[in-house]
Parts: sequence; C-alpha cells; structure tokens
Amino acid sequence: MKNINLKIVTVATLLAAAVVQMSCKKDYTDPTKATEDQVFSSAKGLTGVAVGLQRVYTLGRGSTLYNLITINGLTTNELFVVNAGNTAELQIGTGGTSVDGNNSMLTTYWTTCNKVIYDADLVINNAKNLSDKNYASGLIAYASIFKALSIADMAQFWEKVPAGIGTGVTFIDRVDGFKKAITVLDDALTAVTANAVSASFISSVPTGIDITNTLNALKARFSLYAGLYPQALAAANLVSTSVKSTFNFDALSLNPVFETATSTNNVVQPKDSTLGLVPALAPSLTDGRVLFYTSINPTIAPRYRINGFYSGAATAIPVYLPGEITLIKAECYARANDSTTSKTFLNAVITKTAAADPFGVGANQPAINSFGSYAALLDEIYKQRCIELFMSGQKLEDMRRFGRPTAERRRNLMPYPLRERDNNPNTPADPPF
Repeated sequence: MKNINLKIVTVATLLAAAVVQMSCKKDYTDPTKATEDQVFSSAKGLTGVAVGLQRVYTLGRGSTLYNLITINGLTTNELFVVNAGNTAELQIGTGGTSVDGNNSMLTTYWTTCNKVIYDADLVINNAKNLSDKNYASGLIAYASIFKALSIADMAQFWEKVPAGIGTGVTFIDRVDGFKKAITVLDDALTAVTANAVSASFISSVPTGIDITNTLNALKARFSLYAGLYPQALAAANLVSTSVKSTFNFDALSLNPVFETATSTNNVVQPKDSTLGLVPALAPSLTDGRVLFYTSINPTIAPRYRINGFYSGAATAIPVYLPGEITLIKAECYARANDSTTSKTFLNAVITKTAAADPFGVGANQPAINSFGSYAALLDEIYKQRCIELFMSGQKLEDMRRFGRPTAERRRNLMPYPLRERDNNPNTPADPPF
C-alpha cells in the first residue's frame, strides 16, 4: 500500500472528527478542527484513532471482519452465493482462475488491513509519549489487538504479506507474518504488565473486548498457525475460558454479516447441515452447534440460513471462543504426541453443553473413548474446530495446516490485488491455486 494514501485518509478522518481546545491566537486555521500534531499528542485524540480502528475492522460490508468471514466461508464451502449478481462473492465461491487481482472483496480486504496497521502504528508510537502510562498501556494494547489481527488476517489469504507500510515495501513469508503479529501482541503484553490499563481508558472505548485475555488468546491462535505449539499452549493456558471478549454492535453500528447477508437473504447463506465438511467428517444432526449456527426456513429457499453470532443487528461477535482455546490445547498436546491429554481436552468440547459455554455454543455429544490412530485424532480435532468455529474465518488456515485435499477448497491462496501490483514493483507472483 502507498503510505501517502493511508495517511491522507487517516488524517482527514481524524481532523474532521476530533474536538479540542483551541487558543485565542489570531490565525487563519479552522478553529473547529484539530491539527495532526494535536490529534496524535493527546490521549483524547489517540483514543479517537483507536476507536476508529475497531470501526474500520468491524462495521459494514467493506469491513475486514465481513470480508474475512465471507471470503473464508466461500473458499472453504461453509457458504454459497444466493444471488449470482453479487459478482465478487460469486468469483470467490467459484474459485480457481475466477478469482483474480480485480476482485473487489480481496482489494477492499487488503486495503482495510493495511489501513488498520498504519493507524495502529500511529496510536502505538504516539501513546508511548503520554505522561499517563496506565492510559497509554491501554491505547497500546487496544491498537495492538487490531494491528495483530490485520497482519494475521492477510497472512491467512496471501503467500507473502507486506513487511511494513510504504511505497515499494518488501514482502515476508506468510508464516513470518504470523510471527510478526505475535511480536505485536508480546509488546502489548509487556506494556500492560508494566502499567495496568486504567479504568479511564476502558470507559473511553467501546465495551466488549477483554484486553489481556484477548492478547493471550490471539497469541495462542497465531502461534498455532505458525507451528509454535509449546508457545501456543503456554498462551492458551493464560486465557480464562469463562470470560467473554466481543465486538459489540447496536441499532446504529450493525453486525456486518447480519446487515449484509442474514437480513437480506440475497448474498450468502450456509450450504447445509454439514457446515461445509465432507460426509466422513460432517457433524451429527443431534450436534447442538448445527442448530446454533444455522436455522431452517421451511418455505422459502434456501432452506439453511445464517444463525448464531450473525442472527441479529446487535448480536455480538466473539473475538475468540472459549472452545477455540480448549481445542488449541487439544491440538498442542496431540502435536506433542500426548494423545491421552489431547483426548481429554477434545472431549471437553465434544461433550460441552450450551449451558456450560459463555456464548451458548455446545455440542452435547457423547465422549469418544478411542480414536484408533494418531491420524484419526488429528482428523477429529480438525472436525471439531470446523464445527465449533464455524464462520469465524479460520477454516482455510486449518485446511492447509491439517493437510486437507485441495479439492475440498476453492483456492489455496489468493492473487494479489492489482492495485498493489500497479503501485509496488515488489509484489510477488500470484500463486497458481
């Protein structure tokens, strides 16, 4: 991405929104608008930028969150396109060579991820200069959550990701992208450990995100993606599975999937009760998560509809699920050849009731006494991740990590947006599939 473009968008947005005290000095500046220096040198100005990160990441059809869930869901057969007039979604759902650098969803996704990273850097770097270190640590941690998410979100879809923001930026391998996101999270954890986040900061940002649990949960997730299993396990052990951390919505700031797809029945819907899994791994129809994540319309096609965390305009979307943390532990023990402990954590998810889960996600299935082989254990972990984390934007990464056949997905990695290729000679070659 071009640094100057991101800067113009960021500053223009902030200067129009920020309200600060102006001096009585006679000049020809607009007294209702803050200067860039004022925005980035005050706690109030930086908080406005930080809150903007969440808006860009979560709100609307052009948000990172909507595109993450939809692109991932269409690529992995969780979802299908209801109306072929939705060209960008149709291209993703068709896959293969139908997806190219002109795809508007991929271009928007690339742009919003880079914008969040750029803006987050402004918050993180300038917050360090504030005298109130407890408020500053909140700003650093909050911005780091969205920066780490955005780096890792890009690494899930592209073979290489930008090493930074700027004209002619170089690229790093996608696994190094996950490691970079982990470094961002580690720096934030260091900040909040040194200076506990102040109550005044918490009251100044949208409710929902539990900062410390989220930092550790995301570190566990991205460490798992990077194959750093001991590190993933250690981070997962620090996460409370009884605490919710959510992106919250209301009547004015709508849940982006509900707004675009659920409420219209005109864009995407779940394929069926298999939740996109092949028959050998499909969930039982008695699995409570099938009815949690899907609903049935008996009269108007399609029969299966989006439910769960996208069922209402104000329905909160989890940043991570408690079940994800438990399944990270199950996988880490399995990768360490401790099948006994792995089975214990895996069965904790399989037998969990909705009442025992903070979000009401429960399979309520009988425990599995024996998996027969190590390969079968990994297959079951993959299966449970796909069901427990349906429409969370994680399945494509899981399909690659668990070595699922390429025939089960529409693409393996995405082509780079032409907007990036036209502006950056370092843009890598597109992957063949």
